[in-house]
Amino acid sequence: MSVSLTPERVRADVAEVLGCDPAAIGPEDDLVDSGLDSMRMMTLVERWRAAGAVTLEFPDLAERPELAHWTAILTGGTA
Repeated sequence: MSVSLTPERVRADVAEVLGCDPAAIGPEDDLVDSGLDSMRMMTLVERWRAAGAVTLEFPDLAERPELAHWTAILTGGTA
């Protein structure tokens, strides 16, 4: 989706809104179970749209709230 979004940036952004160390987030962890609510998810959507993921929508993240899935859709990898 965007060349400016790297797996490291995605992980760091998620960790920032969760208030935790990036290394504490596993690729398959359910981020909602980790404390990510819809407001924080929208914050990430807006941040990542500004970084170039202009087609990103809230349901893209809410459908499967896992770091590996988000990284794949934001960096063009596979989930």
